[in-house]
Amino acid sequence: MRPVRTALIGLGFSGQTFHLPFLKTLPEFEVSAVLTQREELAQSLAPEAAHCRTMTELLQQDIELVVITAPNVEHYPLARQALEAGVHVLVEKPFTPESEQAKALCELAAQRNLVLSVYHNRRWDGDFLTVKSLLESGRLGDLYHFESHFDRFRPQVRDRWREKPGAGSGSLYDLGSHLIDQALCLFGPPKAVTAQALKQRPGSEAVDYFHVVLDYAPLQVILHGSALTAQPGPRFQVHGDRASYIKHGLDPQEDALRDGQVPDSANWGLEPEHSHGLVTDAEGSQAQATQAGDYKLFYRQLAMAIRGEADNPVPPEQAMQVIRIIELAQQSSDEGRRLAFTK
Repeated sequence: MRPVRTALIGLGFSGQTFHLPFLKTLPEFEVSAVLTQREELAQSLAPEAAHCRTMTELLQQDIELVVITAPNVEHYPLARQALEAGVHVLVEKPFTPESEQAKALCELAAQRNLVLSVYHNRRWDGDFLTVKSLLESGRLGDLYHFESHFDRFRPQVRDRWREKPGAGSGSLYDLGSHLIDQALCLFGPPKAVTAQALKQRPGSEAVDYFHVVLDYAPLQVILHGSALTAQPGPRFQVHGDRASYIKHGLDPQEDALRDGQVPDSANWGLEPEHSHGLVTDAEGSQAQATQAGDYKLFYRQLAMAIRGEADNPVPPEQAMQVIRIIELAQQSSDEGRRLAFTK
């Protein structure tokens, strides 16, 4: 398969950490252009790529795919501009600040017969893959309680766009979109949403605490994130009528990427044994080895989808449902009531 000629928009944390290492490592891709105002950084990280300062200049390059890692509020206009120019698009999560914007992009991509995908990479976290495997095996029995946390300890508000007021800012859009997407992958759309989305830290201008309950009666799915958790509890708590699965710690891929590791080693995505979770039933507890996570699988499938050889790894319609639930969660918090989920 010939490499997909790719343009990367943005060289912030997301672009440098979650996208460029894979675009540079995988033979399925060629970094042809970069859109950034940081020319020296672009020259250092992608010296063979064309360095562009405007979207107009970028779309004049010989490219097939645009990867958008700009601030959330820019996702919709940038994606629309690329699709209208006949270019495939990958958008960093969250898809768009509003579900109506997401719907418009889905329709435009379908009209133009272009691949539009959203980077919900944590479908390829090792712990999530392990949960999925356990549910598919029936080892836990019928589920009644599923709890998924993404907690951090950041008591000081930082000067960055994610923590400023505005469309698509705050932790419900940032970390919450991962947890919601994983829940939808496992269970599909819920019957109803009940949530709290709060600004807890002194001086906070954007949501930094969320507690979302998705009703799949009798199953209850709890998705939780806080910036004030110095000692995190379990990442996953899954309880069925045959057994429970409890898992602490986060998938190691983000830390590895932060450390500058290249995602091509044989041990990529493997957790140390002491991080494995436990399955407990009436007979006692057993360690459950965590599957290896691998974000490369997303990118490889995306390349194949662009070449017409595989399905889109994250169809935009699925990412649109994530945004709809975020909207309902914020509305539920504001109004203090349970809301039925409607597509």
